Amino acid sequence: MSIETKARNKRFVQLAVTTALATTALTACTGKAAPSHSYSAAHAEQALSKGRTSKAVQHAEAAVLASPRDAYSRTLLGNAYLEDGRFASAATTFAEAVELGDTAPRTIISYTLAQIAIGDQVGALATLDQFETALDPADFGLAIALAGRPDHGVHVLSNALRAGQNTPKVRQNLAYAYALQGNWRSARIMAAEDVPAGEVGDRMAQWAAVVRPEAFTTRVANLLGVEPQADPGQPQMLALANHPSVNMLAAQEVGELEAVAEPQGDFAFAEELPAVGAAPSIDDRADAALADGGLAPSIGGVRYVSREVVQQTPVQSRKPVAPRIAGAAAPASTARSGDYNVQLGSFFSMSDANEAWKQFQKRYPELGDAERVITKARVNGKIYYRVAAAGFAKASADSMCRTVKGKGGGCIAYASSRPLPGAIDVVAGDMRVAAR
Repeated sequence: MSIETKARNKRFVQLAVTTALATTALTACTGKAAPSHSYSAAHAEQALSKGRTSKAVQHAEAAVLASPRDAYSRTLLGNAYLEDGRFASAATTFAEAVELGDTAPRTIISYTLAQIAIGDQVGALATLDQFETALDPADFGLAIALAGRPDHGVHVLSNALRAGQNTPKVRQNLAYAYALQGNWRSARIMAAEDVPAGEVGDRMAQWAAVVRPEAFTTRVANLLGVEPQADPGQPQMLALANHPSVNMLAAQEVGELEAVAEPQGDFAFAEELPAVGAAPSIDDRADAALADGGLAPSIGGVRYVSREVVQQTPVQSRKPVAPRIAGAAAPASTARSGDYNVQLGSFFSMSDANEAWKQFQKRYPELGDAERVITKARVNGKIYYRVAAAGFAKASADSMCRTVKGKGGGCIAYASSRPLPGAIDVVAGDMRVAAR
């Protein structure tokens, strides 16, 4: 075994151990299978709406562990940390959400506030500079003032006010920016536009208590109305670095580097870790059941995938599938008779894989008469369901992948006789779920 292979094996073993530890922490108390991504995310949102921040953190962490590369889950967890006063964890998590593609204004401002709260003014200024054009001047102006540039903040907010954005939010943010600037007279005058006269003095006193440069944490905490917590940081098993992109890692095995784009929908996109060697021939039914919940196995509470129909399907051309929309012409297809598959995504459950195929068909009409093939794979002891379109000639498969990538998707073309790493062999071939 080469030094490179040994190093790679060690890395994947470490990642597998990390996931196992995380599963133990989440399931040891109940003895049941770990909750699914959708269950955990919904409960995190509900807890946040009720102000139960600790519960929100717990559920949001479970959601991230179930679907580690889902940007929304990372943002949800970042918001939970922020509401719980755990600013360091929030900053880390929002950075990962942004890396995964969530650059919504609210996410950027929340990320910036978390950076400011931990004293990372340089990082906050860099974030604001990168996304300035996408942010509301009312938010950007206050954030830049809090990040240590009150003069800039006053300038942005004053311009917004003069440009017609004459709202209480802009006025009060400008008043606070004046206070951070040390211009207390202007701060008082502007604050009095919306604050009752008898309360202006109290407002000035509150601001005066936190304008010291070293009070960055208190400023953000007061602004958000939260209590800062002792923060151990985001759990290591949730770190995005521990959950690399499936296509980029699979490329190490198939010899090509693929970009990743997650399909949109309510299903969990599983960023699997490709197997280093051949998959072991062991009974995988329990793993398959728990994979449907989004996490690795736990003791007790075995749950099987509902109505899973698994059968072997020979690799050959299929009859064209009739269009489902009455009166609509069948879309042009790049599929041609051949033995190449085009993998479009990998998921934790059969139901998610089936739902994903429907969305792939809508997104890529070029699939045309291509056959759906869902292949089961085992990677680091976990079960995944890979969604692919079959029946392509090599040139057609390459063309289909170019089309998918051109629309921002991820794609790997491979010969059905050479399945991707981790595919489970059953008797004469891969275990597949054929379209019906």
